[in-house]
Parts: sequence; C-alpha cells; structure tokens
Amino acid sequence: MDARDLVRSVTVGGRGRGVGAWRAAWRRRRADAEGLPRQRAERARTPGEATGAEPGPGGGTVRFARSVLCVRVTVAGAVFVGWDGADPEPSYALAGAAPAADERARLEPDKDGGWRVVSERMLVTVSRLGAVEVRTPGGALLRRDHPPRWWAESGGAAAAAGPRWLQRSELPADARFFGLGGRADGPRLRSGSYRLWNTAPGPRRSAPFRSGSAPGRAGTERGLSGLVSPPLSVTMPVLVSVADAGTLLVFHDNSRDGRVDLQEGAEGLGSGHDRPGRCEVRMTGGPLRYWAVAGAPSRMLHGWAALTGAPAVPPGWALGYQHALGAAGDAQRPARVAEGRRALGLPLRALHVEEFPSDGRGSTGGDARGAGARGPAPWPLPAGVRLVSSVGPAVRARAGDPVFDSGRAADVFVREAGGRVVRGGAHGGEAVFPDFTDRRVRKWWGALYAERLEQGFAGVWHTGDEPFSLCAFGDPTLPLSARHALEGRGGDHREAHNVYALAMAEAGCAGLRELRPEERPFLVSRSGWAGTQRYGGSATGGAGGGWEGLRAALSLVLGLGLCGIPYAGPDIGEASAQASPELYVRGLQLGAYLPLLRTRAAEEDQGEPWESRPRVLEHVRAALAARERLAPYLMTLAQLAHRTGAPYVRPVWWQHPRDRRLRDCEDAFLLGDALLVAPVLEPGVRERAVRLPAGRWYDTATARPLKGPATVRVAAPLDRVPVLARAGTAVPVRSLGGETELEVWPPAPGRTGGGLLIPDPGEGRERPRAERFTVRVGRGGSVVVEREDGGEVGYAVRVR
Repeated sequence: MDARDLVRSVTVGGRGRGVGAWRAAWRRRRADAEGLPRQRAERARTPGEATGAEPGPGGGTVRFARSVLCVRVTVAGAVFVGWDGADPEPSYALAGAAPAADERARLEPDKDGGWRVVSERMLVTVSRLGAVEVRTPGGALLRRDHPPRWWAESGGAAAAAGPRWLQRSELPADARFFGLGGRADGPRLRSGSYRLWNTAPGPRRSAPFRSGSAPGRAGTERGLSGLVSPPLSVTMPVLVSVADAGTLLVFHDNSRDGRVDLQEGAEGLGSGHDRPGRCEVRMTGGPLRYWAVAGAPSRMLHGWAALTGAPAVPPGWALGYQHALGAAGDAQRPARVAEGRRALGLPLRALHVEEFPSDGRGSTGGDARGAGARGPAPWPLPAGVRLVSSVGPAVRARAGDPVFDSGRAADVFVREAGGRVVRGGAHGGEAVFPDFTDRRVRKWWGALYAERLEQGFAGVWHTGDEPFSLCAFGDPTLPLSARHALEGRGGDHREAHNVYALAMAEAGCAGLRELRPEERPFLVSRSGWAGTQRYGGSATGGAGGGWEGLRAALSLVLGLGLCGIPYAGPDIGEASAQASPELYVRGLQLGAYLPLLRTRAAEEDQGEPWESRPRVLEHVRAALAARERLAPYLMTLAQLAHRTGAPYVRPVWWQHPRDRRLRDCEDAFLLGDALLVAPVLEPGVRERAVRLPAGRWYDTATARPLKGPATVRVAAPLDRVPVLARAGTAVPVRSLGGETELEVWPPAPGRTGGGLLIPDPGEGRERPRAERFTVRVGRGGSVVVEREDGGEVGYAVRVR
C-alpha cells in the first residue's frame, strides 16, 4: 500500500474512520497479492483470414484462421455479434433468455472472400480479414468494426479471466455520441476517454487514465484527446451514435473494467475528404460480444427494452415531490419536517430516511445495518406521506447482530480467494458484504425487507449498493480477487464489480414483490448497470455544486434514459441551497420536470432553504404546483416507458435525429412528445434562446405560437422556466379540483394532432388500457377532440 492509497482511504473513510480505512486497504492489497495471478508476457492475436462459414438460425458462423465469429439476427431486429465462441448467455443484462433468431435472415457469400447476413432491418457484412460492417437495408454505413485484437498471457495462468482485447470502429463523419450510462459532462459525449468502472463520483481529471483492474500492468493510458471523464456510479458499455444515415445502439455485454475512447469525425469542405468518427473499446478480459439495435430512436429503445427488460412502473406517489432527510437525528424530526412542509402548502409525497433511531442506544449503525431494520415502528406522518428507507449492502460484522448471524450461518458473504470472509470499513465499524451474484443469497436478502415493510416503510432506496461509496478499501472497491458465485459459474470481483448493484436491486425487487404481490414496489438505486430498469430507477445523488451541477444533473438523466433507465433524477439543492436562493429555485424548477423529483438539504444545513426568504417559498410552491399538475401526464409516460422503452425525458433530436443543430442542443429536453422544457442553467438569466424542432409550438405561459425549426427567444422569469407545447397535442393534466382533464393546443392549419392517456392503476400492478384522442379543427375554426375508438371523450377539455 502506497501513500496515495492511504490518502484515498482516509478521504473515503473520513477522519473518524481513518485507522479502519487503512486496515481495510491493507487487507485488500494483501488479498489481491495472494489471489490474483502475476502478470506474464502477453502474445497478440488477430482473427486471420476467413476459412469458411456455416449458416445457422438468424445468420451463421464465420471461421477464421485464429478465431470464430457468430452473427445472429433476432426476431426483434437486434443483431448479436460474438467472437471466439461467445454466446448471448449467460448475461446479467438480458431479461431472461436471449431472443429467438429470425429465421428469415440468411448468411450469403460476399465479394472478396467475405460474407454477409441479410435481414429486414440491418445488413451485416464480414470481410475476409474479420472487419464487420453494420449497414441499413439500403446500404448506408452505420458502423465499421476493424478486426479485433487479443492479448493473451503466454503462460496461461489467467486463462479463466480471458485475454484483454481491443476493438476499433469507424462511424460516419457526422455521427454524434451519447450514452455510456449516466455521464455528468454532457449528454453528448465529446472526444475523450470514458472508463467503464462504477466508482464514486469525483472531479474531472486531466491526468492520464490509470487502470485499476489490471494488476501488474504498469504505465498509464490516455484517451484520444487526453481528457478523462469523471468517474460515476452508473456506467455501462451502451453507446448510441446519431448520424444522417441512422441511429445505432451498440452494447458490449461485458461487465469487466474497460475504457471507451471516442473521437468525433469531421466532414470535408469542398473537395476535402471526410474524417470518420472513431471509437475504441478496450476491456481487461471477458467475452468480446455485442448487440446492435438500429432504427429511429423510438424503435431503437423499443428493441433495447425487448433485450434487457421493460422498465418498472413506479407507484403514483413516487412521481410526486420527495425529500431526503439524510441522518434522521432525533425521533421527531421526520414528522416535524413532513408536517412543516404540508403546513406551508408543499405537496410532499415521501420522505427518504437515511438513518433512523434504534432502541434508544443511538442509531442503528448507519450504512452497516443491511436490509434488516431494527427498532420501534417509525414516526406518525401526515396522511399521504410515505416513508422510504435507505438500505446498504454492508452488514455489521458483530456477533449477536441477527442479520450477521443468519448470514454467517447461511454462508452468504463474499470471501477472499484464500477462503476468508472479506471485511471492509463502514460507519458502524467493520462490515461484510453479501454475494448478490448467488440466487440463494438474493432470496435470503429479499426476505430481510419484511421488517422494513412491517415498520411502515413504503419503499427502499439503495444507497451504497456500490461498495466503493461506503467502504474504505484504498482503491474504492472490494478486493479484485474476492470470489463470487456468478450464478454458479464462479469468478472474482473483476467481473462482479459492475453488476453488484444490479444484482442487489434484483434481490430487493424480488423480495418486495413477494412480500406485497398486490403492490408495485418502489426501489431506487444509487448504482447500477444495463438492465437496472427492470427493478426500479436510479437516484443519481448530487451532481456537483454550483450551476455546473444543474447541467450535470440534466446530462445524467438524459444519458440514463438513452441507456434504458427512464426513471431517474438527482438530489436538488444538495450542495448549497442556503448560499444561493436563485440556484436552489432554478434547480427545483429543473427537477419538477424530471422523472424523480427529490430535494435534499446540505448536511451542514438543518434549516430549510426558504427560511427568512418568503420569495423563495413562493417560487418553490409554483414549481411544485406545476409538477402536481402534470401527474396524469407523468403516469402516462411511465406506462409508455414500460410498454415501449421510450424514456420520459428525451433529447430534443428524438423525433428529428437528422437535424444536426438539435444533436448539439444540451440545455433543453423533451418531456414525452408533447412538451419541450428549457431550464435556466446560468445565474441572472431572465430570457433565453431555445432551439425548436420542426413544427408549431406554443409558449405555455403566454400561448404565443412559435414556428420551428428555428432558434427563438422566450421569457424566463425567476418564478418559472420556459415550457413549450407541441401544436395539436392533448396533454392530460390535473385540474384545480383534482380531476384529470385534457389541455389541448390547437394544431397548425390543415393538420391534425392527438393525445394519449394511460390512467394511474393505483397501487396495483394491473395493466390499464391506453386511451387515445385525435385533435382537429372543425367547421368555423373550433377545435374538436375525439376518442380514436369513437366513444365519449370522458374528460373535461380545455383548449388553450
């Protein structure tokens, strides 16, 4: 352990846990030294020349001199590509078994000794030397992968881990990149290096990238631009490219540590040549396999949801205003906070409690308590306010603790390669961690949530589901040599690290569904991986202080939505609510239009951000009233996400991906198809420019019509942010009386519009019927709203 690791241990552990953090870091280094093989000389390998091919369901297998390539088209239109015999399963990302192959796809010989797979939605060609091209059925190039390279250890000591590999790709010169999980440095990914390793959020580094998952590998790694993206807790190898030729999602199904280097292309001027976009994917081991889904953005996300699972629908109250208390302090504080906010007219729906009193001897130990709650029933709250309890994976390693004793008897905790149980530092002292990659352990863990539900908690918030945020292991992770079940396959933490939080979410969701099968569970996680949306949403936490934090928050939600996690949101006001009232108000106005709206005061702030500032309270009320009014529309978007995979929050290019100016727009977003929200992300702004997609739009505050595509200026006073409605839409909203009504915006002359409403099914899990409406201009210029099935509208209609 060097000085850098000691400093990092104290930073992660805090001043009060410095000795425990140092001890945990030392144990981690010792375990890795004993359990991981030493680095040996490596030998590079490429596929070589093609020697033949064998047709199969959905495509076939192409054999090369030193490798084998499998190409398979599924009935959903997704294409699977696997090298060296890699199959779609096993996979933590897929929702069940891999989709069936499309029997209509055919493997055919191509020119120059290559092969091609022809299907309805994509054309895949394989060259004689192993280059793979993904094209549209018309032949437009979406992505070209060069022959991959592997570096295998010549001694064979690490054969189980597989060789590390590199795949270089070229994309159209006009392509723009999005995705890779939740990224704070912009929904559009600039040229740079992006690490695929879940870790605690931190500042952007301009220093070279240093891999922490390749033991014995010396030196540094630098991205194509020398700029490394800041680490985040929800990373996944899901890259979305948007170009004139089409939109393409590529998912490398590999949970090991890796890096993606991106270089945007440039189009030549005059007689100049185009410089294609470039992408390099480097992995420290594991299979070289990926899925590709192409088409319009809506079709692309629908195909992605078909692979990884339908997003869970949150309960209706979870689409309202929530507040995280942090440490609960005394037993009366939750009730005091809830009653105080209700008395001020703030529509609080849930309180997230990070710590709660125990049996009179202090707190339960904070994050080292596991899922089993202890202590008396929680506090009486006003009607309609739910309690959400934080749950971390750390279990206090203390004899007599019921969770620890039962887990030790069932042998559920992660062990080192030598057989010792892994121990790390947490707020309550030394802690151990369940192995969520074991089905038996997930069953044990899910049953522990019964005590939380009996105490009156309505949902759980997985904070610390990435052990790096709570455990001081020096390099913030469990020992890389720690052993995991991995569904019976066996492996170490290098493979399990990124999916640890995903498996914990699966355990929690399964437990909640089994304990209360009649209700939709509420579960949000701090960390995650591809497929997290099957179990709940993502609470991204604080995105950073200052105005840059607002941009980061929007980037996180947009990025997660494009990666298949539609229900997400940051903590508003976490950094400095009291220091800057304008920043707090603008942050809350942004959060009011994001799927998860949660506020959280700074730890040093025990008061409320509006104390002694009445004007701030007025703006807070206005933002939350706008949120409450959109409740029917948000539930419709939640149900729509479950059925189609389309996120609530969408980039402005969603319906117009060929509009290049919209691809570069990062300060506005679409809420569904009907609303365009332009939040204020800079101080002192009272008017801002908005880039409009094609069509007619209305300023919802003034009903002024605007014509796109164009850049317009709209008012942005401190009491609201610009929200524009698409002409011809019928938006379901909540009236002053609490009933659902349709707010209709007249269509452009000669055009028709429509609307969609999926009612809230309450707490149940039934699938409500979608109600569709058409909007047209009748005789005399009046706006007419009709149901598509010909029945009565059934709702009040208000034409704006």
